[in-house]
Parts: sequence; C-alpha cells; structure tokens
Amino acid sequence: MRYLVATTAIALLAACTVGPNYVRPTADTPAAFKEMDGWKTAQPRDQELRGKWWEAYNDPLLNELEEQVSISNQNLVQAAAQFRQARALVQSARSGYLPTVSANASVTRSQSPAGFVGQNQSLTTRGASTSYTVGLDAAWELDLWGRVRRTVEANSAGAQASAADLDALRLSIQAELAQNYFQLRALDAQKHLFDDTISAYQRSLTLTQNQYSAGVAAKADVVQAQTQLKSTQAQALDIGVQRAQLEHAIALLVGKPASNFALAVAPLTAVPPELAVGIPSALLERRPDIAAAERRMAAANAQIGVAEAAYYPSLTLFAAGGFQSSNLSDLLTVPSRFWSLGPQLAQTLFDGGLRRAQTDQAIAAYDANVAGYRQTVLNGFKEVEDNLVALRILQEEAAVQDEAVQSVRQAVALTTNQYKAGLVSYLNVVVVQATALANERTAVDLLNRRLAASVLLVKALGGGWNAADLPTADQLARGESYPRKNGSRAP
Repeated sequence: MRYLVATTAIALLAACTVGPNYVRPTADTPAAFKEMDGWKTAQPRDQELRGKWWEAYNDPLLNELEEQVSISNQNLVQAAAQFRQARALVQSARSGYLPTVSANASVTRSQSPAGFVGQNQSLTTRGASTSYTVGLDAAWELDLWGRVRRTVEANSAGAQASAADLDALRLSIQAELAQNYFQLRALDAQKHLFDDTISAYQRSLTLTQNQYSAGVAAKADVVQAQTQLKSTQAQALDIGVQRAQLEHAIALLVGKPASNFALAVAPLTAVPPELAVGIPSALLERRPDIAAAERRMAAANAQIGVAEAAYYPSLTLFAAGGFQSSNLSDLLTVPSRFWSLGPQLAQTLFDGGLRRAQTDQAIAAYDANVAGYRQTVLNGFKEVEDNLVALRILQEEAAVQDEAVQSVRQAVALTTNQYKAGLVSYLNVVVVQATALANERTAVDLLNRRLAASVLLVKALGGGWNAADLPTADQLARGESYPRKNGSRAP
C-alpha cells in the first residue's frame, strides 16, 4: 500500500499537460468602417442594439411574431438539442478525472475432467464444484500528460461553439422573419396603391366612354382605357401569389402550419431606426458566428494536445477485492476475502506512424479552423459595410424618389385636365398614369429595401449579442441550460 501511495504521489507531481496552450490568433481588423462616412450614429446610447432589437420598428404584431420564434421554431429546437449533446460530451470527458468502479457477483458450477489433479481430487475422481464470488474492481488511469484535461478543454470549447451556433441561428431566423414581414407589408401597400389606381382608371374609362358617346373622343381612347384598366387589375391579382407565399414562410418561421396561419392586411408604417454601429474591433465579440468560429479554433488547438499525449506512457492503477468461497454460508467471512492492488505502465513502441498521422491531422484541423475564423471575421466586416452603404444610398434615393412621386402626381392631374379640355390625346393620359404608378411602386419598394437593409445591418452587428453570453466551462460541467430557463443568459 505504501508503495502504491508513493507511486501515485510521484506521478501526480510529475503530471503535465502536453500540447500548445491556446492563444487566439489575430485577425485583420480595420480601425473604422469605411462606409461610416456621412453616417449619423444614433444618440443617445439607449438606441444601441438590445436583445429584442425588433422593438425599434414599433410594430406590435412583428414583436409578437418574433417572440414566437424562440419558442416554436423547429430548427431552433433542433439546434438546442445539438447543444445539449455537446454539453453532455463535456460531462462525459470530465468522467476521465475519476476512477471507474464496478461491482460483480457470480456463481460458478464446474466439473473437472477425468485424470485431472485438482484440490482434494485424485487422478481418477471426476467431481463438480461450486464457487461463489462477490467483489469490487477499480481502475484509474492517471492523467499524467493532460489527455483528459485537453479532451475536456476541447469538448468545452465545442459546446460553447454549439451555443454560439444556436444564437447565430436564432438571430438569422429573427432577421429573416423581419424581412419577410416587411416585404409582406410592402405588398399590402402596393395592393392598396393598385386599388386606388384601379379606381382612378375606372373613372378614366368612364370619362373616355362619355367622351366617345358625345363624339369628342375616338374609339381608340376607350380601348386604351380598357386595356390599361385590365392590365392593372391583373398586376394587382398577381401580388396575391407572392403575399400568400410570404405568409406561409412566416408561418414556418414561427413554427405553425401554413394552413392555420394568416396575417390580416395592414399598412406599412415602420421606418428604419437609427443604429449605433460602434467600432470594427467590437464586432469580434458581438457576432455569434464569429464567436462560434473562435471556439472551434480553441477546440482544435486542444485536440493537438490529445494527439500528442499518445506519445507518452500511460499509468493505470488497478484494485480488486471481495469474497470467494465454495460454500455460500462462508462467503462473507474473513478467510474468504481476497484483494489485489497494483499499477500498470504501458507504452506503445511501434504503431506504423499512427500517432504521427493523428498529430498531423489535429494540426491541419487547427490551421483550417484558423482560416475559417479569419474568413468569418472578414465576412462580418463586409456585411456591415454592405448594409451601411445600402442604407445611406437608399435613404438619398428615397428622398429623390419622393420628389418624383410628388411631381408625377401633378403631371397626372394636369394631363387629365388637358385631355378633358381636348388639348391632348388619351395616349398622353395613359403614359403619365403608368409613370405615376411605376413611381409610386418604386417608392414603396425603396422603403422595403431600406427596412431590409436595416434588419441586415442589425444582424451583421450581432443583434445585441455578446460573447460574454456564452456558458462558461463551469456552467457546462454543471449541466446548466442555455439560455437559462428563466430567459436570462449565462453571465
């Protein structure tokens, strides 16, 4: 026993962790966003992104739909289950810190062959005997080189990456829902525009019919008015297809059957909110996809240590004890007890290059994850720049387009009066009315594009998320839920 205790103490004192310690690789980070020129950052700070970023659009129905995403979206349910799997792997790896203890009990009935010389048997005796055994076995592989520690480290980082993936998916679905919702409302606005236009075209048709009946207009004017009316009615009907499909898409995102889901027609009242963008370096901590890529680097780095630990010998402590007797009544007595205790040292001497290949594989996997992380960071900067410039230019375009709408409305009124006075042909009315409809639709489309760009900018900035939201290694070891059941996130 003293020998075993001394061996264990020496082994623990000599224990070390092989493999490189993780240091986050650098990524090319600009000092400022290029497209911030001319961008007015929101003030005061209460306009910065929060968890429920969609509330900045002041649409109660959108708020209600967004709340249903985290509860009912089945893709999120699947991702949450995958996080629980990753969390269980952490707990599984941590079991390697402790010994394995097993209990056993057996009853064995045996018979020796003739001529076998056994205890209390002659050469010519064939007898049957019964053996009863009850015991405990224990085995503990000491983590001399940090294989278990590196495995726990890798699995913890993998679970954190899974948690970040869950948040990235949630943000992506929330953004997709907002985009679909605004596009549906834009179609409602266009349908309202078509309804007003169709009413105006119906009045124009009546005017030309009256002019024709009075002999002051040609039959061609009536035909043109009818063609314009029917063509516009067809376009109005076509909107119904896209609106229905968007409604179905929203139903899918909130986890409801499309057959049981409907959204009433409503006006498009939302406007793009002002957003506090911040500095590029903050983006590394604010986007869950970047955090997931960074955590995968940490996991891959730890796997290098796991692979390198295979080069070193393993030391396992074994212990067994119990009772064994041929008589059941004597089983649990002192004379029937047995025990064994001792260490076992093992070292692989030749494996045909297996360990070298596994180490090379782990290093290559780490390098691949580093490249993936840097690519994710670059893509994050690109998405922010894309939507900053989109918002700025679309806002300028919308202001010009509003002026065009006002001008074309005046043109419609003037040209219609000129036609009534017989100064121009009806073709002039048709042209200016078609131009008016096109400009009105363009104005609605620009508002929809601005709203979509603002949603994508929110997504590109992380939606108010922060890497500090990820569960810690201790929380993973305790098996805590993520996000916590009360709705708060891990500190």
